[in-house]
Amino acid sequence: MNLHEYQGKTILQKYGVAIQRGVVVEKVEDAVAAAKQLTEDTGTGWYVVKAQIHAGGRGKGVVAETGSHGVVLAKGIDQVEEKVKGILGGHLETAQTNGVGKKVNKILLAEDVYYPGESEVSEFYMSVLLDRELGRNVIVYSTEGGMDIETVAHDTPHLINREAIDPRVGIQGFQARKIAFDLGLSGEAFKQMTKFVVALYAAYEGCDASMFEINPVLKTSDNKIIAVDAKVTLDGNSLFRHPDYLAMRDTSEEDPTEVEADAAGLNFVKLDGNVACMVNGAGLAMATMDIIKYSGGNPANFLDVGGTADAERVEKAFHIILKDPNVKAILINIFGGIVRCDRVAQGVVDAYKNIGNIPVPIIVRLQGTNAIEAKKIIDDSGLNVHSAVLLQEAADKVKEVLA
Repeated sequence: MNLHEYQGKTILQKYGVAIQRGVVVEKVEDAVAAAKQLTEDTGTGWYVVKAQIHAGGRGKGVVAETGSHGVVLAKGIDQVEEKVKGILGGHLETAQTNGVGKKVNKILLAEDVYYPGESEVSEFYMSVLLDRELGRNVIVYSTEGGMDIETVAHDTPHLINREAIDPRVGIQGFQARKIAFDLGLSGEAFKQMTKFVVALYAAYEGCDASMFEINPVLKTSDNKIIAVDAKVTLDGNSLFRHPDYLAMRDTSEEDPTEVEADAAGLNFVKLDGNVACMVNGAGLAMATMDIIKYSGGNPANFLDVGGTADAERVEKAFHIILKDPNVKAILINIFGGIVRCDRVAQGVVDAYKNIGNIPVPIIVRLQGTNAIEAKKIIDDSGLNVHSAVLLQEAADKVKEVLA
């Protein structure tokens, strides 16, 4: 589950990470009052106006309606309303929104932390995530903060550093100090960075995150270390332990079809192909997607109906699949272990009749308990449904209907 920047910063602050403070605004008319409150709380006189959407590259992104960037600076309270108007309610297009603008329903009005001083400020990159190959959590960090980290990794990979953390013992003091040293820090900034790293890792572990990305981590002119941004992804499987974080979910930022599927208890991920699949089990779903590719098609989705593939569940899955206009065929691949294949077959037939008209051919491959009876139900239904027993047979039928 992805979080907005302001939500990620709330978690960071809870674990003792210093953040760029701000106020969330949902209405333009509230912006000036929020700015005054922020000035009272922080002393700031300039304000950073940040669009809150689930996508990176907001600073370079452009609001379609106004031409404003997604992150702008208001140099005084008299500019706040105008800057907020340029972003709030518009559709922000970034390199990560696939050419479709995301509506900005909230903005974060943040304090200006790039204040003048005797020393220069520095921007760093830092993230914490799981390295599955190593089986350890890894802190990735670089002196090249504030930039597109993918470009940095491609053009100057020697500037990307990694520190693997053994999850059995957690981050050690020498590792935090090594990171601060590699970032070229000394004195008070060095001490603050070691504290920052330890607190960041504690936040990552404590909220069962999949990723914490801070870009940039700022060394201010008075040697404070601050998280200026926060991109956070939580492990959805752990949310039962964190009802407070689950309440942060913003479904308006998610694909509406995936939200609908989740509400129905279906594991669904939309893809860009032309052959939809409906299966019971994640491993079988991956194999089915391979079958579709092998047959010359492309998967339109990942859809796992789970162990109770009854008529109601199958019908809901059909409705979700058919919302995609790119779907040219549907492959249902069920292995009947706990669930009986004949019940699934009857569920497919009943769902088909309830929907009324499914405009694309359906291939049903049922194997396992009562598979023979299931094939007979499909074959005798008189519907535009093709039955298969073997994986190869299913692949051939997909190829046939796509021809």
